Amino acid sequence: MHLIERVVAAVALLGAGAVSQATLPVPKSCSGVSSFRYQYTVSSGWSAVKIAGGLKQVRTIVWDPLGHMLVAQATRGLSAHSFGADGCINSTSLMISGGGLNHGLDLSPDGKKLYASSETTMYSWDYDAATMKISNQKTVVKGMSTGIHSTRTVMVVKQNPNFVLLQVGSNANLDMASAQPSTGRAIIKIFDVSKAPASGYNYNTDGEVFGYGLRNEIGFIQDPNGIVWGVENSGDDFARTENGQRKDIHTNNPAEKLNNLGDPLKTRNAWYGYPTCFTVWDASSFSSSSGLKTGSQFVLSPNSSYNDASCNGKSIPPRLSFQAHSAPIWNAFDKEAKNMYVAFHGSWNRQPATGFKVVQIPFTQLADGSYDPVAPADSMTGYKDIFGAPNPGSCTANGLTMSNCFRLTAASWDPAGRGLFVGSDNSAEGEIYLLTPK
Repeated sequence: MHLIERVVAAVALLGAGAVSQATLPVPKSCSGVSSFRYQYTVSSGWSAVKIAGGLKQVRTIVWDPLGHMLVAQATRGLSAHSFGADGCINSTSLMISGGGLNHGLDLSPDGKKLYASSETTMYSWDYDAATMKISNQKTVVKGMSTGIHSTRTVMVVKQNPNFVLLQVGSNANLDMASAQPSTGRAIIKIFDVSKAPASGYNYNTDGEVFGYGLRNEIGFIQDPNGIVWGVENSGDDFARTENGQRKDIHTNNPAEKLNNLGDPLKTRNAWYGYPTCFTVWDASSFSSSSGLKTGSQFVLSPNSSYNDASCNGKSIPPRLSFQAHSAPIWNAFDKEAKNMYVAFHGSWNRQPATGFKVVQIPFTQLADGSYDPVAPADSMTGYKDIFGAPNPGSCTANGLTMSNCFRLTAASWDPAGRGLFVGSDNSAEGEIYLLTPK
């Protein structure tokens, strides 16, 4: 992996115009940044400004303790950005050059350890926030499987920064072998980085299973209590066979999912259904006798030995469901966790297309102190659009990142409190937007 070992020196910011994040305004526009490449609509109560353009496939945004923005750009590397007094980016440097890193990115809470991942390997570096420089690259985990889902999500556990979550998706639409955690697919594992062997852990044989049966849990974050919430991309081209009759259900089913994945210090070996149990979005696609509703679990071919009811008590259902093929790709809480925001990459397996937007999910804090969506689990209206393509039905998806609309990614709440940063990894131009509540 020599491509990602070439570290490019970053610009030191001390005495070079860096400003406190707490003082940053919301700019109306930024000099030198082109207009939005694609048309958009923004809901009343929100504003949108393009903060950066000319990037490559923006996938993930994280923030260091000094408020610098670190961006994973698939096919390009890892960039670091500082902000000036006008609220716009005033310096950019490429810390890691090369196409190996493709999505996973996180910092330890103290900002001194940086983690990033290629399809097969997770690395760590020592990180200096003052200079935005990295050093001392190490291989932490290796041997991850390859397949149709090549991105790997990385998250440092804030209650114990030695614990790092690392996700691998399925290697096929229906990856039947992934029902066994030993395959190391459709799974999230936990690794204690303080005990990593010199050559790195092996993904399939080492670490602990946090959760499995997760087809492609491509984004997950912790709430203020440390509970992990993930968004999952479900299957494509599905048909349902009932009483010998096969029916195409793929336009509106299965639902994409918001999963409560639990406490990473306590939860182990939790199963979320894949590749056997899926989630209903539109119950009208099923027979009335099935008794299914939005949020219910179903199987593709119910029979006397395994049917929809078999999933109950075995598969952990999602806490909330999203329209099929929306492709949720990242999620973020606002500062007080009153809302979660989800960036939808956009569909390829649905006509008319859907997704290509950012939604807001109202959350509440329950009497026991836990955080939970306001909407019930069977709701189809538990979230609302705040930003997106004006006519998503006309958005094409020629491959995973090629489209005539933006492909939204990288949801991350600004530590300065200005709002939500969102990326687009459209191959034509990588962009970053700031969405601000008025």
